[in-house]
Order: sequence, then C-alpha cells, then structure tokens
Amino acid sequence: STTVETAGKRVLHMDRNGYYGGACASMYLEQLFEHFGKKDCDSSSYGKSRNWNVDLIPKFLMADGVLVKLLIYTGVTRYLEFKQVDGSYVVKTGKVHKVPGTETEALSSSLMGFFEKKRFRNLLQFAFKYEEGDPQTHEGLDLTKVPMVQLYEKYNLDTNVRDFVGHSIALYRDDSYITEPALATINRMKLYFNSIAKYQKSPYLYPLYGLGELPQGFARLSAIYGGTYMLNKPFEGVTMGEDGNVNGVTSEGETASVK
Repeated sequence: STTVETAGKRVLHMDRNGYYGGACASMYLEQLFEHFGKKDCDSSSYGKSRNWNVDLIPKFLMADGVLVKLLIYTGVTRYLEFKQVDGSYVVKTGKVHKVPGTETEALSSSLMGFFEKKRFRNLLQFAFKYEEGDPQTHEGLDLTKVPMVQLYEKYNLDTNVRDFVGHSIALYRDDSYITEPALATINRMKLYFNSIAKYQKSPYLYPLYGLGELPQGFARLSAIYGGTYMLNKPFEGVTMGEDGNVNGVTSEGETASVK
C-alpha cells in the first residue's frame, strides 16, 4: 500500500484487530492472554505486560534476503531497530554445536571432519561461481534439471555433510529437496553465506521489539504519504454512489466516505 501511496493514491487500512500485524503480530502479555481466550488470567507474576513482545509466528530475517532489501528500499528501516542474532545451533549425536559463522569457527568446528571440510569447501566454491545464465560456470551441470543428490555425489559428500547443508544452511525441514533440481538449494546456500558476510557471526536479523514492528513501520511510512490506519474496525461492506462507483466503506454502523 505504501507503494500505491507514493504514486499519489490515498489508502485506508481497516483492521478488525486492535494491534498491527494480523497473524504475524507481536503482543504484550495482556494482549496475548486475551488472544488465546485467557483474558482473566493474572499476568502480574511475569512482570509488566508491556515489557513483553511475544511473536505469534516467530521467525528471523536473512540479512541479505528480499524482505530486508525491501525494508531498505522503502525507507521503513528509519522506524525500526534490529539486533543481530548471535548464532544458530544444531544437535548432532546428542550434543549442541554452533553453526560456523566465520572461517575461524569453520576450521575449529567438530560438525565435520578435516576431509569433509575440504570436500564441502569445493561445493561452496562451485555454488558461488555458478551463474544460471553463464554456461561456463556450470561444469557440465544444468542445475535446473540435475537433482541435489547428484551434486552431493559429484563432490563425494557423506550423509553428515548433506544434513549440514540441507538443514543448517539451506534450512529445509526434510530431505525431499535432494530429489528436486539443485538450483534452489544452491541459491539458498548463497543467501545464507551472503547474509553472514553482511555482519558476520550469523545470517539472521530480528526486530528489536518483535516482528510486529514491521507492519507498524510500514504504517508510519504510509501515514507520511497520507494513508490512514483504523484498528478495531472490521470491514463490513462498501457503499456505492449514483455513478456506480464505490464512494465509501462501512464498519459497525459507521461509514468512511471517499473524498
């Protein structure tokens, strides 16, 4: 909607909720208890309600991902603060290991053995060199057709490294990706390491006060261009003018008219 407003249009946002973000909102404790039907719960033992920001759908942002680029492009970052997540971890044979975020950490990590690291590095070099539109970088492999399992076999990567690449770097939830074209996985690997390169340590960013800050940031930017937000206003319908065009919207017996 902000893009529409920058083109000179006026936009009215109506939200039936009393908070920004819908299913991706960040809530104070009181809001959270009410959302889950526990309005009468005593939250005082947890401290001040507004000291909490609980995401309904927790997730991180990739530092070099499309969403972060969009936030920078639109200028919404003027209204947001971010923290870098210190790192991510995986469990292997009952032990917790940090996913390497720097070359030093990679060399000392026990997630892979010495020879495994060398073979993994060869895969990384191929991934970063590969350009879909440049056949000279393909080494005879068309990754829009070649399944990921064939790429693993080419570099002689064992199950341990495959699990690391697929789940710790490419962030797949299961192993179904290995039978699909490898290009998607290669692009995910590039995104992961390009995101690490932005700030080191880890590829993840997180809004300081929760993901609900993202829609609030867009709402603030929208207001600058003349947009209007109405919370606790369920949309009930539109009104039509004599010319057959929409001339207003209704909510709870009230009508907001188009100027």
